[in-house]
Amino acid sequence: MSFRTQPLPPARLNRCQLFGPGSRESLFEKMAKSAADVINLDLEDSVAPGDKDRARANIIQAIGDIDWGDKTLSVRINGLDTPFWYRDVVDLLEQAGERLDQIMIPKAGNAGDIYAVDALVTAVGRAKGRSRRINFEAIIESAAGICHVEEIAASSPRMQAISLGAADFAASMGMATTGIGGTQENYYMIRDGQKYWPDPWHWAQTAIVAACRTHGLLPVDGPFGDFSDQDGFLAQARRSATLGMVGKWAIHPSQVALANEVFSPSEAAVTEAREILAAMEKAKAEGAGATVYKGRLVDIASIKQAEVIVRQAELISS
Repeated sequence: MSFRTQPLPPARLNRCQLFGPGSRESLFEKMAKSAADVINLDLEDSVAPGDKDRARANIIQAIGDIDWGDKTLSVRINGLDTPFWYRDVVDLLEQAGERLDQIMIPKAGNAGDIYAVDALVTAVGRAKGRSRRINFEAIIESAAGICHVEEIAASSPRMQAISLGAADFAASMGMATTGIGGTQENYYMIRDGQKYWPDPWHWAQTAIVAACRTHGLLPVDGPFGDFSDQDGFLAQARRSATLGMVGKWAIHPSQVALANEVFSPSEAAVTEAREILAAMEKAKAEGAGATVYKGRLVDIASIKQAEVIVRQAELISS
């Protein structure tokens, strides 16, 4: 094992990220009162070009006026290939209050994209004397992004999370997909004469998880487009959680509770994790480096897994 230990991700809840367009300010209060851990006010895809200025002004006003509680408050700016993104950053940092936690950078293709936003954020922040740190979340939405995901993860101390944007990613890759996220009708195998649908996003999610875990970031699954299909959302979320992702986007309020359900450890899992930690403490006191818990070996790796579960449970209950 490398002598460079794997850093821990930020100690914050990120089970569900609820999105809302900046052009629909009537939604902001409802979003603030939701059970989502992260609120993403959107200036990009959900806002028409002619509404960008109004949406930006709405968000700037709402950052200071609305009680966002202890949620992570994030704004998705426009892509660096547009004429809008620099004004998003400048106006947010010059005019919005200190409550803003994070800027979400869409369509990140390489470390240079993150550097460009970081340089502007840093310059405006210093000029305005802002005291609150602005963190970053990048979205992988292109072939270049997935090829450079590791350098994106390492690109800035402001980086805290990386998400997969399935729709634009599929377009960039030339994938023949019929929906945003989830299994795809023509991506199937035949087993014992029956169709079986594997997950076409699995490899990209795994790459994001590996990059995030290497650099101490939060890996997040992106949108599931059919918000009427709760079973499909739950299946996608459970696959993502199994791969190591910590949360998922919600593009509709009905998806918030589903994401929270999947990405919250069960009471039984928390109890078992605490018992594992107690068993290892007893083993250490007796001079042993491992022990047996319910018929299976428990060692240092088991401790790390148990600590993650207990830490998340404590964040949820706090």
